[in-house]
Amino acid sequence: MIRLLRNHHALSQVITTLIILVVSILLATVLVYFAVNVVSTRVQQESLSISNVHIWVPADTTTNPVEAALMITNTGGRDVVINQIQVLGQPCTSVFYLNTVKADNLNQGLAYTIANAGPTLNTVVVGTFTNPLATAPNDLVLPSGNTMVVYILSPGSVSQSDIGLTVGITVFTAQAMYYKETNVQAYTGP
Repeated sequence: MIRLLRNHHALSQVITTLIILVVSILLATVLVYFAVNVVSTRVQQESLSISNVHIWVPADTTTNPVEAALMITNTGGRDVVINQIQVLGQPCTSVFYLNTVKADNLNQGLAYTIANAGPTLNTVVVGTFTNPLATAPNDLVLPSGNTMVVYILSPGSVSQSDIGLTVGITVFTAQAMYYKETNVQAYTGP
């Protein structure tokens, strides 16, 4: 009889140990699931689409500057801050932009526009929009679903000797960098 009571106590120790082990594993699993869930909902997902990229070199660069143009569409679910735009690895300083609101008819190409020396660039027509391009501040904010038209005066060190060559344009945001290549085109006038 004493032997039976000892075996009964021995079995309860094993069951107690198994219960503690299972509870600790369940607790760790719930904690890991919670942490992954919190982190995955906090991750910012951004996606930019860069299209209609052009770089024009006019015949006379003393009166008309080299000019680059591109459209940036925020296709992600979050607003994006564009920190910098580089051409040939060099930061662009003379950046002008037009931030459009959910424009569906921006499939038309961009055209070379003669630049003013001032806070705006000459009026450009993009789709149904006819507006002057404003001087870009340090950072450009592009809301989700919107499209931005960007013009750059004297981008990088592009010159007449680059006509026909492929040049890379890089757009930097807080989360990523977006790279697009285009051929340098000669601008001969309207």
